[in-house]
Amino acid sequence: MKLGRKLGLLLGPILFLIILNFPIVLVSEKGDAVMAIALWMIVWWITEAVSISVTALLPLLLFPLLDIIPIAEVGANYGSPIIFLFFGGFVMALALEKVNLHKRIALTIIKITGTTPNKVVLGFMIATASLSMWISNTASTVVMLPIAMSVIGLLINDEDGFTKRDKNFALSVMLGIAFSANAGGIATVIGTPPNSVMIGLLENEYNIEISFLKWMVIGVPFSVVMITISYLVLVKWMFPSGQLKFSASKNVIKEELEKLGPMSGKEKMVLTIFGVTVFLWIFRTVINKLVPGLGLTDTMISMLAAISLFAIPYNFKKGDFLIYWGDTQKLAWGILVLFGGGLALAKGMNVSGIVDLVADAIASSDISILLTASLLIFLMLFMTELMSNVALVAVLAPVVAGIAIGLEIPVPYLLIPVTMASSCAFMLPMATPPNAIVFASGHIKVHQMARVGIVLNLISVVLLVMLFQFIIPLLF
Repeated sequence: MKLGRKLGLLLGPILFLIILNFPIVLVSEKGDAVMAIALWMIVWWITEAVSISVTALLPLLLFPLLDIIPIAEVGANYGSPIIFLFFGGFVMALALEKVNLHKRIALTIIKITGTTPNKVVLGFMIATASLSMWISNTASTVVMLPIAMSVIGLLINDEDGFTKRDKNFALSVMLGIAFSANAGGIATVIGTPPNSVMIGLLENEYNIEISFLKWMVIGVPFSVVMITISYLVLVKWMFPSGQLKFSASKNVIKEELEKLGPMSGKEKMVLTIFGVTVFLWIFRTVINKLVPGLGLTDTMISMLAAISLFAIPYNFKKGDFLIYWGDTQKLAWGILVLFGGGLALAKGMNVSGIVDLVADAIASSDISILLTASLLIFLMLFMTELMSNVALVAVLAPVVAGIAIGLEIPVPYLLIPVTMASSCAFMLPMATPPNAIVFASGHIKVHQMARVGIVLNLISVVLLVMLFQFIIPLLF
């Protein structure tokens, strides 16, 4: 066990006890208790002394124990509808991966975009982003990495060896995969966990609902712009591969597709369920208007997809189904617990008066709204380079909501761009799983990722500030 983790393991509960027994009341009796618990959770989340999902269980024990919220109310946060929305998304991703449909989709996109060096980079980025909208960023990167390594392997073994241009191409592909996995997840509600934590907070605490389609109206254009900028920065500015030519990449993509063979019946069934689910998510409000009293929600659609994948037999006679409960061993259960912990912490901050205190402090100050938003976006984006973005959103989202109330602006105006900033970590290998996975390929050095990443981080801040100032007020 590393020294940092050992220190974190001890420091969390020690700080909790110090704040809890502090001689002066800082907020209120309940408020101080919530701050003590939050501090314990933050220390364990930052140092990863124990699993971040285990840390998320602390409110379930400590909130009732310290008489902050009864256990039934705390427990309700771990069974929030938003958690089941994500559960359905996870099951759908599981099915896509089990029948290898995600790989077929990725290879087909790369085949369509073309096989000149820059087009190959673009193909990998579009394919990775398209997958990241629906399956985990980690899974989409893991799928793309071996295909990319095969293409790069052709350059290493060609006549002129691994030249400067070849290395630049390898860097562009690897970083392009990581960056588009991060940015692609922003496009949908289920694309990345911070989106769901924020939407759950808005629904639970402020009765504000953001539909799947409404989020896509904001998320998809931002993802497209961010991926386009990342592509241009990589291939036109930082790592140009010039007139590099290699036709063999076309063969690699063709061979990989041939290995998959023709589309199987199971793939077609999963694709149909996937297509119907996305259609229902996008047109839910229209369907609800056409069928009064139906009351279809994004979570209900997600659960319909999950149950269908388990319950619709592929072969009725043989009793063969698309997926089985045993397959859920691969499901990211810890993330679902983490959501619950984040929502419980937000509830604790609200009922104890911490959010109101932040709101009052901001309301009584003369800080410019634009400056406050810019600083929060900047803070979130650069902090997420060092700790789990979902844990960071779980802690900061309720505080940001309080700041929005203090500034007398609608909570989503500020919360949406600040949450999106948590997925824009392009600078360090440990910032996100996609960054770490491509770094492990051996084709990237830390200073190379940091050099591109700092540029993209700053561009992200500018784009998110513009989103806050000009776009979000038009949609809410």
